Amino acid sequence: MSEKRQQLITSAFGLFYEKGVHAVGINEVLAASGVAKKTLYNHFASKDELVSAVLDHRNEAYLSWLQRRLDTADTGLPQVDALFDALDDWFHDREEALFPFHGCFFINVSGECGEPDSAIHQQCAKHKADVEELVLTAMKTLGLSAEKTEEITEALCLLKDGAISKARVQGDKTAAVKAKRAARQLVRSILNS
Repeated sequence: MSEKRQQLITSAFGLFYEKGVHAVGINEVLAASGVAKKTLYNHFASKDELVSAVLDHRNEAYLSWLQRRLDTADTGLPQVDALFDALDDWFHDREEALFPFHGCFFINVSGECGEPDSAIHQQCAKHKADVEELVLTAMKTLGLSAEKTEEITEALCLLKDGAISKARVQGDKTAAVKAKRAARQLVRSILNS
C-alpha cells in the first residue's frame, strides 16, 4: 500500500471514528492527511470507497489486537476473562492501537450509512462475523460439544456488543467488568450442565 493511501485511510479513520462518516467531508480528510485532492481521487473514486478501505483497515487492526489479547491468556475460561479485560482497557483508553474509545466503529458506520443491502453494511456485518469466529476458535479450547461452544460464543459476543454499547451510549466505563462477571457465570453454568 502506498504511503499516501495509508495516510488517507489513517486520517479518515480518526475523523470518521470521532465525528461520524456523514459529519466529515473530503476536504477535512485532505487537511488532516496533508494529501492533495487529486491524489485522493487517484486512490478512491468516491467517499464510499474511502469508507470501505477504512472499514477494512479497522477490521484488520481490531482483529489483530483482539487475537493478541486472547493469545496472552491460558486457554479456556481465562480467554473469557481476556476478552472482557481487553474491552475494559479499550473503554478506558489504555489501548493506543484502537484510538480513544468512541464505541464500535462498525456499529456506528452501519447505523449511519449501512442500508442492509449496501456494501458498507455487508462489511460491518462481516466484521461481526470475523470477531465471532475469533471468539469461537478460542472457546473451542473448553472442550465442549460444537453446539455448546457455539452457544457460549454467541452469548459472549452479545455480552461484548452490549458492553460496548453501554460504555458508549450510557458512558458506563465499567460495562466490560459487569459483562465479564455475567460471562463467567454463563460459561460456568454451561460447563456444569
